[in-house]
Amino acid sequence: MAVKQTAGRDILGEFAPKFAALNDDVLFGEVWSCEKQLSLRDRSLVTVVALMAQGLTDTSFRYHLESAKKNGITRTEIAEILTHAAFYVGWPKAWAAFRMAKEVWAEGTSGADEAMARHARQMVFPIGAPNDAYAQYFSGRSYLAPLSTSQLGIYNVTFEPGCRNYWHIHHADRGGGQILVCVAGRGYYQEEGEDARELRAGDVVNIPPNVKHWHGAAKDSWFSHLAIEVPGEHTSNEWCAPVSDEAYGKLK
Repeated sequence: MAVKQTAGRDILGEFAPKFAALNDDVLFGEVWSCEKQLSLRDRSLVTVVALMAQGLTDTSFRYHLESAKKNGITRTEIAEILTHAAFYVGWPKAWAAFRMAKEVWAEGTSGADEAMARHARQMVFPIGAPNDAYAQYFSGRSYLAPLSTSQLGIYNVTFEPGCRNYWHIHHADRGGGQILVCVAGRGYYQEEGEDARELRAGDVVNIPPNVKHWHGAAKDSWFSHLAIEVPGEHTSNEWCAPVSDEAYGKLK
């Protein structure tokens, strides 16, 4: 997933345009955005330790701590990372790093954050951003990470425990429909008139066009699947009623 950064141009764009471009376009636009060799989580880990080793605990260090938290490093893990690094870079530097890390992980840290981070580590795809554009069609919180928007639309959709989308239909005159490839956690898929099907990583669901259905997480598990849009003619989505709490509550 591409990392967008504008700090260089915002702060130094007129004074040092070349440096600003290298910062925004090369460092973040190319190096940070290359996940073939290292994930964003791994790059955050390396960066935090490198800055700590230099004794840099300024605003840039806080930014990278916040990025590390966002990229899935938990409070328990950052404590272990800084403790390990302390033996190699120096005890005073660790104290300074811990003061700031404690502040960052105290902000909004909860058991749900830890569970979300554990779920993220189970898959190679990013969880992405809150799925605000479609929040009105979900019961609970979901997240969306666009993986491909050309040729075929492929999106990693993540559901918090208990989250599911509303009943809906992928209409098409010809072709169309959707394919789900489950990548982490446990969830469900159900077509109207059929029993709900339990889903786990590795399962694939072929959703025909013009079939009413829903999918989402189990009550006790985060769940992620790739949603692959099948090309078709005159395609559209119709959102229907929510999955009732009574019906969903009967699922194990």
